[in-house]
Amino acid sequence: MNTIAEKGFSGKPCRVCAFAGYAVCYIFMLAGMAGGGQDRPMQTLWRFDFGNGSVSQGWSQVQPDNKFMPGVDFGFIDNEGVLQHSYEQGDDLTCDLCYSVKPFYFTVRVAQEGNYRVRAILGDIRGESQTSVKAESRRLMLYNVKTKSGEIVTKEFIVNVRNSLLPGGDRVRLKSRESGVWHWDDELTLEFNGERTSLCALEIEYVPGIPTIFLAGDSTVTDQPAEPWTSWGQMLTLLFKPEIAIANYAESGETLAAFTAEKRFAKIFSQMKKGDYLFIQFAHNDMKRGTPEQTGYSEALKHVIRQTRDLGASPVLVTSMHRRSFDDNGKVRDTMQGYPEAMKAVAMSENVALLDLHAMSRELYEALGPDRSAIAFQDGTHHNAYGAYEIARCLALAISQEMPELKSYLADGAAAFRPAVPDDNAVLAFPVSVRSSVEKPEGD
Repeated sequence: MNTIAEKGFSGKPCRVCAFAGYAVCYIFMLAGMAGGGQDRPMQTLWRFDFGNGSVSQGWSQVQPDNKFMPGVDFGFIDNEGVLQHSYEQGDDLTCDLCYSVKPFYFTVRVAQEGNYRVRAILGDIRGESQTSVKAESRRLMLYNVKTKSGEIVTKEFIVNVRNSLLPGGDRVRLKSRESGVWHWDDELTLEFNGERTSLCALEIEYVPGIPTIFLAGDSTVTDQPAEPWTSWGQMLTLLFKPEIAIANYAESGETLAAFTAEKRFAKIFSQMKKGDYLFIQFAHNDMKRGTPEQTGYSEALKHVIRQTRDLGASPVLVTSMHRRSFDDNGKVRDTMQGYPEAMKAVAMSENVALLDLHAMSRELYEALGPDRSAIAFQDGTHHNAYGAYEIARCLALAISQEMPELKSYLADGAAAFRPAVPDDNAVLAFPVSVRSSVEKPEGD
């Protein structure tokens, strides 16, 4: 049986779907969004108390049967297995909770696109818990947060939310594979995953002023919506403190030229402000169109650099990682046809920060070796969760070395990494999301 993701649609399921199908459900959702939010004041703070205990003023109670559907502003998705407890001890937020041993999703319809600070109160005053949290399309925000019985912790992270609208009524030219994905809508979706997730409360606050790192790139960067495919952009969120946002605009199959033509850069620039950053990684698909000279790669990079600087933001060039291709001596073959060298030349001529993922990935892959490197890949180009995490750690190391102004935003220990000494994949057990697909991402 095909999963939702394999059918090309990963929209949020609801009761309507059982009768009308996903396409009609999605139309109802859009109609609800257009009809409900026009006359209401702009909301910038949401507070949710999970469980069936007492609720403080200003907090909305959430119980397992609160489902997200058209006309509803918040609720659970895939809530099968979500249970609740309430106790006589503890305050209003900690005396009750929702918990599950299965992954579940909680969605909030937000008022506007941008950055949101999420404060999650996790734990159980009478039981142990273990929780990981992903946002939107599988961006890893919290990993393996464990609490002892009676222990309650508060964790914070930043989630970027966006839609495809552009100023003046235009839109980003989305692909059919992007229809219904959770990173192109006006909702903030959180996935709770772990051996026993215990969620007491959530506070979600719109925070427009914080700095943002925008990501522009291809399938090795994008938010892959379905397991097991994973990109470094989905793991980079875990490696930063909740003082800066990661806005992943990358998309599978993209070249630098296509990213421009589809108005994806235009969308980024419509959201960008002074003090932001733009990480740019293209080459895997560009090389299929010809050499850097034939595709106008260098001049296109320079144009994006100028546009970014005109907005008071900082461009950052990221050379593309190698493919999993080895020679008979166990050394990585370079299949990138001069694109990393072209990017380095632009970085030097334009005085732009460069993160040399091309060099670091060679070191990483050769440390793993021709055979063992398979533990990091799904195919010759795309990574699984472990491989994406290792690539993200390479980037964190490069940021710490090349960008002192960003180094302070890195999470503790994020840059304590050497590509020549990869992490033990047996120790890193990343939670597996519900949605999966055997379909290979566009691009190779």
